[in-house]
Parts: sequence; structure tokens; C-alpha cells
Amino acid sequence: MQSITVMRRIIFALLLSFSTAATTTVLAQSAPVPASAAARSIELASDAPDRHIVVPGDTLWGIAAKFLRDPYRWPDLWRMNAEQVKNPHRIYPGQVVILDRNGATPQLRLGQMIKLEPQVRIETTPKEIPAIPAQVIEPFLAQPLVIDALAFENAPRVVATQENRVYTGTGDTIYATGVDPAVKQWQVFRPGKPLIDPDNGETLGLEAIFLGTARPAGDGEPTPLAITSVRQEIGRGDYLVAASRPEVLSYVPRVPAQEISGRVLALYGGVGEGARNSIISISRGARDGIEMGHVLALYRTGAIVSNRFEDDKLRSHKLPDERYGLIFIFRVFDRVAYGLVTDAARPVMAGDRVRQP
Repeated sequence: MQSITVMRRIIFALLLSFSTAATTTVLAQSAPVPASAAARSIELASDAPDRHIVVPGDTLWGIAAKFLRDPYRWPDLWRMNAEQVKNPHRIYPGQVVILDRNGATPQLRLGQMIKLEPQVRIETTPKEIPAIPAQVIEPFLAQPLVIDALAFENAPRVVATQENRVYTGTGDTIYATGVDPAVKQWQVFRPGKPLIDPDNGETLGLEAIFLGTARPAGDGEPTPLAITSVRQEIGRGDYLVAASRPEVLSYVPRVPAQEISGRVLALYGGVGEGARNSIISISRGARDGIEMGHVLALYRTGAIVSNRFEDDKLRSHKLPDERYGLIFIFRVFDRVAYGLVTDAARPVMAGDRVRQP
């Protein structure tokens, strides 16, 4: 009897040690990640539908706003990994986006394709929906927006115009030096104001004023070029840059993985204030980790106010920064990026701060 009791004690001790070891292993494997990397819970929009049929004119941002309180949480709702974020599944008109509310966290998935009503236009291949409204940003995708000051030293330049006109228009001929004969389409621009980082005074580049397009109309040096379109009048001293094809707009809205803090440099078009659908430039670019599809929050710097109390007039207080909007980055240069204002509860102004939501 005593031997049986001893045996039971040994077995119980072994089981206890195994249980403790297993618990330790599980806890180690499921240890919480640092707060900075931990994913916040997904908040659905108050009127999030159970499904949405994609139609022409839809955008990823617009669909995300239907399901999410914060549209930039789109990758979390799809449970995308890093590779899927860079190479997302294309979404086409006729597909059904279904919200699966089962499980601990909600998730989106694609349902069966639905045939939409016959369209007047004919498309040979399905066209995926863009990330943000294409008609708003298309003019900015291929045009030169920022030029490095050093690039002007080697850029082709207009040295003469047809019949020595001061300015020329569509159909006229201009003559430029340094033209590469292999390039068949050129964009004409004029250097604008420098873009200066308000935080450190660094010149990040020169804003390029897009003037129009031209194509080679002969050989020689200077090379004759025929003006094919005009945004503003073109004249002697203007510069040329090889035309580029617009990039695909299928990038995913998401928050930068690293900490980003910058400023609004300017509002495109020289206006003093912007609103929803305005185009703005910011003081951070590819070298700072900015990518197309990144979403940043707009903040107004808190004002410094002084006490008016008779017994404490010398003390001042800085009010907290106020978040009032979001921007969606759609074009990135080395030190500067351009974004579309998707939400703004107050006017957007140069000098406002941008950082992670």
C-alpha cells in the first residue's frame, strides 16, 4: 500500500513538472509584442454593410470607408501579410466584397463575381478599381513635380522659338539643346519656388511648373521640337524632361511601419488653403521610408497661450496638436512626396504637421 502511495506521488510530481514546462512554453510563444507593434482592434464603420458589389467608379479607399472607421486599416481587415500589401489582389467591378463577422476579429473576403448591367462602352480586359479617384490625381502621375537643383545642369533647354516669338503654343516649333534622339516625347517645365523643410531649413528640391509637351520634329543641334500640348506658354529658357508613363494606382492604403514626422510644404496651384481632394506636398520622401499608398494624419500645431491672471501673467502654455484630417500618398520622390487630402475637418495650410495616424 505504501509503495502505491509513493508511486502516485512520483507520477503527480512528473505531471506537475510537464504542465509547468508546457505552460512556460506557451506563455513564451504567445508573449505580447511591444506596444508600438501591437495591432489595435479593428473598428468597423457604424453602418458597415455585410457585403458590397464593386461597380465602376469605386475606389479602394471608398470601399474601405464603407466597412471601416479608419479606412487605412484596410490591410488588417483583409489580414494581408507584408508581401500581399506590396502585391495586392486586384479588385474588379462585379466582384462582391463580403464582411465576415465570425471569429474574434472581422475579415473581408471576395464572393462570386456578379454580372453587372450591360455597359455602352466596350473594354477588352477588365480594369481593376484604383486606390483613390484616378481623375483627381492622373495629371500629377506623369508630370514633373519636383526637380533636384543639380538636375538643371544637364537638362535639355529651350534656346530659341519659332520666328523668335516670346512665347509659343500648340503646333509651334521650339529649339532645344541636349535632346536625346532616343526619347520620342518630352515634357516642358519651368523651375518654381524651392521646397524648404521648415524643421531644418534644408532645400528638398525645386517645384516644377508643368508647361506642356513636345515631340522631336527633326535632327540637329539645337533640335527642333513640335509643341503637342500647352498648359502654360512656353518660351526661351524653359527646360525639358523625358516623359514617363503613369504608375498603376492599385497600391494599398496603409500606415507606415516606421515613425514618420514631417510638414506640409505647399498646396499645389499656389493656393493658401486646401480642403478635401486638394493636392499637397510634404517634407518627407523615399529616403525617409515614405511609399505610395501610405496614409498620414494632418495635425495643426497647438498654439502658445499666455495666462491673463493677475497673479500669474508670465506663465504660458502650449496647447496640444490637433488632428483634423488624412492624406493618401500617391507619388514619392527622394526627399518630397505628394498626397491627396482624403479627409479634412478644417482648412489645410502649409506648415501643418503630418505623422502616423
